[in-house]
Amino acid sequence: MSHADVRVWLDAYVEAWRHYDPETIGDLFAEDATYAYHPYDEGDEVVRGREAIVANWLEEPDEPSTWEARLGPLAVDGDRAVAEGTISYANGDFFWNLWTLRFDEDGRCTEFVEWYMVRPQG
Repeated sequence: MSHADVRVWLDAYVEAWRHYDPETIGDLFAEDATYAYHPYDEGDEVVRGREAIVANWLEEPDEPSTWEARLGPLAVDGDRAVAEGTISYANGDFFWNLWTLRFDEDGRCTEFVEWYMVRPQG
C-alpha cells in the first residue's frame, strides 16, 4: 500500500459512512476482517468478518449532516498503515483519531483498530 492507496481507502470509508450502503461498506473490508473500536477490545468486543462489520455499521447510523471527518494517512509500511484525523459532530462532540490498519493484496482492510481521544468538557 502507498500513501495514495490509503488516502483513497480513507476517502471511500468516509463516503461509505456518509451513505451507509451495505455493498460500499463491504467493499472496504476483507471477508475475514476484524474491526475493533478500542485497542483493548478482546473476544466478542471485536467485530469479526465482513458481514458482521456491515451489520454493525448499520445498527446505529449517523445522519450525514451531523458530522464531519478529516482523515489522512500518517504512516504506511507495506500492508500496514496508521491514519490520523478528527471527527466533529454538530452536537459538539469532537474526537482525535488514530486508526491502525492492515490491508490485503486487493487493498481491502483486514484489521481495523480505532484509537481516539474525546475533547475534554469544560
